[in-house]
Amino acid sequence: MSNADIWEKIIEGYKEVKSDNYLGIFGYPIKHTLSPIIHDMISDEFSLGERYIPFEIDENLGEYVKSAYENGIKGLNITVPFKERVIPYLCEVDDDAKKIGAVNTLVRTDKGYKGYNTDMEGLYRSIKETGTEIKDKEVIMLGAGGAARAVAFMCKKYGAKKIYIINRSIDKAAALSDDMNDKETLKKFIPVSVDEYNTVSNGKYIIIQCTSVGLKSEDGLPLIHDINFYRQAEFAVDLIYNPAKTCFIKCMEELGIPVINGLKMLLYQGIIANELWNNIEVDATLTEKIYSNLIKKLYR
Repeated sequence: MSNADIWEKIIEGYKEVKSDNYLGIFGYPIKHTLSPIIHDMISDEFSLGERYIPFEIDENLGEYVKSAYENGIKGLNITVPFKERVIPYLCEVDDDAKKIGAVNTLVRTDKGYKGYNTDMEGLYRSIKETGTEIKDKEVIMLGAGGAARAVAFMCKKYGAKKIYIINRSIDKAAALSDDMNDKETLKKFIPVSVDEYNTVSNGKYIIIQCTSVGLKSEDGLPLIHDINFYRQAEFAVDLIYNPAKTCFIKCMEELGIPVINGLKMLLYQGIIANELWNNIEVDATLTEKIYSNLIKKLYR
């Protein structure tokens, strides 16, 4: 199949979106993504004439990346299940993305696409704007899957004092801890199995929920069902944003603990990506306008 044929296949269904400048996202499934709201509003505000398209693609990722580049696509987001798989098809990878081992943003260069990870910075911005600092804090991460890698690297980059990674599989928690620990961090990352969660010393923690538990309304608390364990939180984050209030978030609210969901992380990772694509700076006014539209679309 030629690149022209590949492009016709992935653009199919979106030809009514008129623009000479396309941005987009590769993923599966992807049709319900909120990202077009973010990027189309930025385009309109800056008169960029860009339109953002969700491309639901199959396993031929390398062909699609090559085809998008040859057809002039300025920038792409990459989401599940392709954040790790896309790396071999890039001409360069940003240092942070390389250390995380996952890419969610492709920026066009003269040689091909360069990969970045804006998830980590998006999460950091969403936490920092609440007045909460990561530096010198102790953190509990729930989960050690793909989403947890960006969280762990954020904790490392911004100077968390100690990070417990609690997971059902101690091997996965240990592997992630080993990846993050080095001469600089020493043994800051500590793997803990769910069965031994009570070995985490009593204290005050930032707790970050990185699992998929909570996506379904019937889901209960993630990993640890002991309500007293969560009393140790001084601040909490659930990476899930739909539904707006998972059992984890409701638990934190009942305990009177400040908590946010992942919607601001989604917003900021998109803004950072667009700033890379267009060499612009999105101000607080536009940021809040986009956020309001995301809330209306998602929670109406």
